Amino acid sequence: MFKKGKINGVEIRPLKKYVDERGWLSELFREDELEKSILPVMSYISLTRAGVTRGPHEHVDQTDYFCFIGPSNFKVTLWDNREKSSTFQNKMQCVVGEDSPAVVIVPEGVVHAYQNVGAKDGVVINCPNRLFMGRGKKEKIDEIRHEDDRQSPFVIDLLPAR
Repeated sequence: MFKKGKINGVEIRPLKKYVDERGWLSELFREDELEKSILPVMSYISLTRAGVTRGPHEHVDQTDYFCFIGPSNFKVTLWDNREKSSTFQNKMQCVVGEDSPAVVIVPEGVVHAYQNVGAKDGVVINCPNRLFMGRGKKEKIDEIRHEDDRQSPFVIDLLPAR
């Protein structure tokens, strides 16, 4: 059903680490480098254990701005589930994180999942353009979860953790 190919609106941007004797620093986003429609309105950080997968799920009205910088590496899988998209039913995969720091921008309607494929726990930062559960956490969660659906077409090719 899904074919390998780029997905309109998905961006993978390398992150630069500025390293010195104290450690390192990386700019995750700059307002002057983003379209107004995807400017973050909040951020969160999560830890994913080695070998664990999060997703697949999608958002109706949210663009995710994932920052994978380490520790660990993540295999990211994306499916274009937007019927009006010229890349509808395309599937993309990439490995990002400690060995290849990157931002992955995931527009609404693109199903996404990531697996920690490293040998250690990994950190992911997300800076989405919508507030989780809306202002004051009073709205329905903008998430369509596919991970528990045994009939889901969004199948992840799992890798063993290193």
